[in-house]
Amino acid sequence: MNSFSLLMDGFANALGWETLLFALLGCILGTLIGALPGLGPANGVAILIPLVFSLGLSPQESLILLTSVYAGAMYGGRISSILLNIPGDEPALMTTLDGYPMAKQGKAAEALTLSAIASFIGSFLATIGLVLLAPLLAKAALKFGPAEYVGLYVLAFAALGGITSQNPIKTLIATALGLMIATVGIDANTGIPRYTFDILELYEGIDFIIVLVGMFAISELLIFIESHDVNNKSMVKMNKMRFSWRDFTNILPTSLRGSTLGFIAGVLPGAGASLGSFISYTLEKRILGDKGRFGTGDPCGVAAPEAGNNAAANGALVPMLTLGIPGSGTTAVLLAMLVSLNITPGPMLFQQNAELVWTIIAALFIGNIMLLILNVPMIGFFVKILSIPPRYLMPLVTLVAILGIYSISHNLVDIYLMIGFGVFGYIMRKLDVPVVPIILGMLLGPELETALRHSLVLSDGNWMVLWHSPLAIGLWVVTIAVLILPVVVGPLLRGKMKQATANKDFSD
Repeated sequence: MNSFSLLMDGFANALGWETLLFALLGCILGTLIGALPGLGPANGVAILIPLVFSLGLSPQESLILLTSVYAGAMYGGRISSILLNIPGDEPALMTTLDGYPMAKQGKAAEALTLSAIASFIGSFLATIGLVLLAPLLAKAALKFGPAEYVGLYVLAFAALGGITSQNPIKTLIATALGLMIATVGIDANTGIPRYTFDILELYEGIDFIIVLVGMFAISELLIFIESHDVNNKSMVKMNKMRFSWRDFTNILPTSLRGSTLGFIAGVLPGAGASLGSFISYTLEKRILGDKGRFGTGDPCGVAAPEAGNNAAANGALVPMLTLGIPGSGTTAVLLAMLVSLNITPGPMLFQQNAELVWTIIAALFIGNIMLLILNVPMIGFFVKILSIPPRYLMPLVTLVAILGIYSISHNLVDIYLMIGFGVFGYIMRKLDVPVVPIILGMLLGPELETALRHSLVLSDGNWMVLWHSPLAIGLWVVTIAVLILPVVVGPLLRGKMKQATANKDFSD
């Protein structure tokens, strides 16, 4: 059966009323989460995971809800960028350059509308790219053996450094911490306790959902308490929308170019939505040259980064689903969700869980249409929600996370562990050590250990087995390149991004 037939079957499953309801709920929640400065898609998805488990949703319902939250959060990030001059997350930073000037000129409604359309184009085209590319990549990856899986997992850890990361060394340290936490518990092969300190609750290891919620939700609350809501500022007033067919045709070529670049950035290991947003904006600025008014409120300066970062977000699903390599923090959190549902992302996913995967892809198409419908006429509703002070929202978000964790196991020890990891996450963030690699280390650590042991058993202890095939060698070469690129290209790219936003006054 070809991809088109499988996608049609996915649409047949995704068009059930329950599925549509979860997709709609995810789109609304995601847009609200994305609109709140500081929360972002990774935090939003992480906080909702225990709630999904406590509600007893099926894997299909859970994944449709969370992927819709992901897509909605990528849409919502632009709202605070345009109205408050505060990017909802890092990929939305470039949108402030022309979005906020447009809003100050009395064109807030136009900026929000064209950014929603550009986001739709970027996300929709990237989903088509996912349909075309993912099965081919998964088919090629079926040739993987245990040694190739070892190389693949190491590549996944290396990719998290990313060329937009501040410090790749700290990323590797965080990954090592995650791997250490993954070894806590009874060794399944030898029966020897590892790092349990005779504490009974640690014998079965530490559930990464507890670590995930602690690292994201609790540490975010601590950061918020420390900042005392210093970013609470008034937004520009919304005007009556004036958006014409001519405005749409003006931004269409920009959106198509941004979508293509964003998708490529999303598929590449370690690139991500921030890079997709930046290169889309930069290319458009070069193409339009003197014809554009970039930095002073040019509609193309809003459309380009929005198409780029939304396309990159969906592009990042390609390596996550087919190879188990997350291209961003949010896809790492989604990877955690898949693993916790006993679904193993990677080459066999499209063979073993074909119905589930194609239903989720179909739901992505449906969710994009829902988001476009929601984000154009209902923008006033989301703006009113954004006006609620974070000091009321953050405790509520944290309470939802705590209740979700307790409802899974009904064990107070899990709550203590979650708070402990929240404090640990807060310290890591103060030291500028990223927390996503810690989660990924916990997730893929057991899989890496199993693949490594299997490889060594098959080769009678010969470590040369790890690079015995051209495929394995290729993976190690890509891993080395991904490790070197952040050191060589990263400072240059970050310098250009800083230069692009240097004249931006975020205190307006």
